[in-house]
Amino acid sequence: MRVQHRDDAFEVLKDAKVVAVIGISSNPERPSYYTTKKVIDKGKHRVYLINPKYAGEEILGIKVLQSLKDVPEPVDIVNVYRNPAHIEPIVKEAIEVGARVVWLQPGAENYEVIEKYRDKIRFVYEACIGVEAGYLG
Repeated sequence: MRVQHRDDAFEVLKDAKVVAVIGISSNPERPSYYTTKKVIDKGKHRVYLINPKYAGEEILGIKVLQSLKDVPEPVDIVNVYRNPAHIEPIVKEAIEVGARVVWLQPGAENYEVIEKYRDKIRFVYEACIGVEAGYLG
């Protein structure tokens, strides 16, 4: 599936300073790895990596955190690479920590959860952060 550029998704990314990546993998062939690398390589965001499986280890030169609650500053984008069945607790935690946006990467969309929480937090979905990062100057 090829995901097209979306102006609204790009605006969210362009305006953000802090991105927390949920579900980072240490496998360079996984989208969570190579699209996060694209965002990091642009150098426009402070990026935090979150995955309890790798907590305390380094991926892409960044120490992996246990949860969103461990991010030491306000989060603009919670960028999610997880199975749609596991999205609701992530959205609840994003709201709890005061994140501005939950970005559900292609394949992570859970439309029921989006509908349930759309009045509490902004969602970006059907857009890839790696594609949008390519448009950053």
